[in-house]
Amino acid sequence: MKMNALVPEMIVSDQQRSLAFYCRVLGFQIEYERPEHKFAFLSFQGSQLMLEEDDRQASPWRVGPLESPYGRGMNLSIRCADIQVLAKALANAGVELHRPIEECWYRDNQREHGELNFLVLDPDGYLLRFNQSLGFRAVARGAG
Repeated sequence: MKMNALVPEMIVSDQQRSLAFYCRVLGFQIEYERPEHKFAFLSFQGSQLMLEEDDRQASPWRVGPLESPYGRGMNLSIRCADIQVLAKALANAGVELHRPIEECWYRDNQREHGELNFLVLDPDGYLLRFNQSLGFRAVARGAG
């Protein structure tokens, strides 16, 4: 396994609850873990993240008090192969989407890239934006 150049590490309140959500519901794989530290390194279709349970002690990883939702001000954009399958897995697990699937187009200089995406909150309130690529198209004349 090759580690990506940027891998978010998220402090979670309950490692087992988070692993159930990420692995059983969303389909992430555990690449490796250190159960004695309540740590796991996960992957999903080329994306990677780390989860570590809060030990509630002073730690260099904590820069302030943790209050739910933990992920205020940040969302993680995660590409997936089939957004409909993922949304269905969440629905089957009783997890409500924070924002339903929608088609979005984003300008990238002289072209736009499209995606289907939805938002969902993990058990600690981290905002996850799953997206499926729709490819590229030319920017319409007069678009800014």
